[in-house]
Amino acid sequence: MNNIARFQITIVFLTLAAITVDIVALFYNLGTIYGLSTQDFILVLVATIGGIPLIYEILLKLAKGEWGADFLAAIAIVTAVYLHEYLAANLIVLMLSGGQVFESYAVRQASSVLLALADRMPSFAYRKSGDKIDEIPLMDISVGDLIVIYPHETCPVDGDIVEGYGAMDESYLTGEPYRVPKAPGVTVISGATNGDSMLVIKATKLAQDSRYSTIMRVMQEAEQRRPNLRRLGDQIGAIFTPFALTIAFAAWYLTDDPVRFLAVLVIATPCPLLIAIPITIISAISIASRKGIIIKDPVVLERLPTCQTAIFDKTGTLTHGKPELVDMVMFNDFDRSEVLRLAASLEIYSKHPLASAVIAAGHREKLKTLVATQVSEPPGQGLKGTIEDKTVAVTDRKHLKTQLPAQYKLLPTMKPGLECLVLVNDKLASVLQFRDTIRREGSAFIRHLGPTHNFKKIMIVSGDRAEEVEYLAKQLDITETHANQTPEQKVEIVKRETLLAPTLYIGDGINDAPALVSATVGLAFGQANSVTAEAGGAVIFESSLAKVDELLHISTSMRRIALQSALGGMFLSMVGMGFAALGYIPPVVGALLQEGIDVLAILNALRLIWQSDVQADIREH
Repeated sequence: MNNIARFQITIVFLTLAAITVDIVALFYNLGTIYGLSTQDFILVLVATIGGIPLIYEILLKLAKGEWGADFLAAIAIVTAVYLHEYLAANLIVLMLSGGQVFESYAVRQASSVLLALADRMPSFAYRKSGDKIDEIPLMDISVGDLIVIYPHETCPVDGDIVEGYGAMDESYLTGEPYRVPKAPGVTVISGATNGDSMLVIKATKLAQDSRYSTIMRVMQEAEQRRPNLRRLGDQIGAIFTPFALTIAFAAWYLTDDPVRFLAVLVIATPCPLLIAIPITIISAISIASRKGIIIKDPVVLERLPTCQTAIFDKTGTLTHGKPELVDMVMFNDFDRSEVLRLAASLEIYSKHPLASAVIAAGHREKLKTLVATQVSEPPGQGLKGTIEDKTVAVTDRKHLKTQLPAQYKLLPTMKPGLECLVLVNDKLASVLQFRDTIRREGSAFIRHLGPTHNFKKIMIVSGDRAEEVEYLAKQLDITETHANQTPEQKVEIVKRETLLAPTLYIGDGINDAPALVSATVGLAFGQANSVTAEAGGAVIFESSLAKVDELLHISTSMRRIALQSALGGMFLSMVGMGFAALGYIPPVVGALLQEGIDVLAILNALRLIWQSDVQADIREH
């Protein structure tokens, strides 16, 4: 708790004590101090101690051009003291100080997930050197260190398992409620909780660069940012303030009763929207974090429900980004299984995106891989090697046309999808055809964007070949596509669409980063690379369109509840102002009524964090 919060709590207790003394004075004569009754002297003293800092803070906001409903409080405190309504002045001070204390408490409640995440992270790790295990501070971990994770302890750093078999609970990070199996070679992420077996990992990142620390950092930054919806609250307050002053001055002028002027200001102060909106936003940030969605820029939560155009990258967004071998076209009387075994044996040494698909196909058919020698992968020429005295190459059409034009003439027309060519002893053996699989929830997600979330236009903008993009679009019933797009061309398309309507862009590749920044809302599937994650206003670490649907529902609920709290509180305040202007509500009663309105607004804002779950439409299968 900071010093400002402690001061506000002190003021709350002092005003409560002063009010108590005033009540006691109704039954007992407490004498006088400096010509004032004891109770009035105490009320004036507390109003001064508590009111001057509050008024000073409000004047600083005015100097910055930040008009708000709390400006009414400054006028009301001064007016109350001038009119000798000392009890009303104290109640106003209590409202402002109590509201700030209540807001601080509510913010802590809304941020409970973030606090829980921070509390879970260990301060120390266990580094293994030979047969020795030492306890070291988390910040002393270096890339390449062997770190021991004991049963039921939290993984301190990102790494790869080198010893042990077990399972880890990653629900704090991914939102998935089950344990993930772990074995040597498998990646682990910081913040995950180990199961029943001891594991040894090799650190691949420093602690401050690991997944858990990244999540904590972007969440903390998100809480400190001031989104447009909050500024909208200030703008509404700037309209509400002169409106309230007009009502107050009119009541005073028409009745010649300055007390009515004070009563109107008291019940109009402070406007609940200044408290309720930020609480709702932070509640939404916390709920999203439970779902494995990191809100880097809270503006996303305001803008997302207004988006009307959804623009998707293809690979890794609408598809899994993991091609599968779907067909092999054979040539020159080569045996299919033998060619696949040769290709898989060679692809073990490659990092090409299609290599894993070839290897996986070989495993599915239970083909035993062979040892390759003299392996090389010259840029632009494909992969070459020698296997059982055979020269094997995995290449593409362009290289084949240049080096072996006679073999190139054997090739059929290229089909939609990805492909590579396998050559054995400089003869075309096979064309391997691949397809990037569509996400299983993709079709249902695309279909429901219009009816449920009011999207009017859905597009695919991709750097892939037109045939592949059109094939995917047909499967998902998307009519507008843009293929073979460079990052610069993607940005131009996004900017053009954003001028027509608010846009949502979803992508996961480095070439998506500029488009993510250019869209109204940029949503990154950020597990693949940090560049995209930095560019997106929100990041889904565990890529899933079902997670996008959850975020859409979270943002819609946040906006609805925030506006309910703000506009509902203002409406109640205006009703009270009308009764106060007519003389039915004195200043003291008005202050108590306004305090009740503030409490209702804050409780309504906290409804979001009290939800047991997000009622999304799309679920992963």
